[in-house]
Amino acid sequence: MTMPELNEIKNVFDEADLLFTQQQVEDAITHMAKDITDALSQLNPVVFSVMNGGLVITGQLLTQLTFPLQASYLHATRYRNSTSGHSLEWKVPPMIDFKNRPVLIVDDILDEGHTLAEILEYCHGQGASQVYSAVLINKQHDRKARPDLVADFVGLQIPDRYIFGYGMDYKGYWRNAPGIYAVKGM
Repeated sequence: MTMPELNEIKNVFDEADLLFTQQQVEDAITHMAKDITDALSQLNPVVFSVMNGGLVITGQLLTQLTFPLQASYLHATRYRNSTSGHSLEWKVPPMIDFKNRPVLIVDDILDEGHTLAEILEYCHGQGASQVYSAVLINKQHDRKARPDLVADFVGLQIPDRYIFGYGMDYKGYWRNAPGIYAVKGM
């Protein structure tokens, strides 16, 4: 990356609107963990983090899910470090057998949901007894991949803006931002 490009990445953060502080995000994750525990603690689930975006939220959720579970990851993407989606690309399919077991898919955001919808269908097709989804952010708009697509567990609701932080990126950067930020003008 050239210096002008890196400066643009830095400027995006400097000019961004803070939507949720780190504490607000952590509180939302704690609430999600309670809801997930109430629903899944007796079911012996497999928890899959969707890479890369789901890494931060999954890591924070797992430490608060104090019941037996297996955890792994999968990597399916449409964005490839850009700000718009493409066709789904499977980089790493699930590596733990989950046939006849409940599955929880954890991701950073439910935007249009094309990636999440395909992952959920895949898990159903591979024999999961139940498939649940948890997302840190639900973006509020009417462009979902399917009209009935909703996550089972949601941390925060946001308006229809381009956001980053807590696993969500801007051109591959700022997944590490300590809060949820909206890009100015997007």
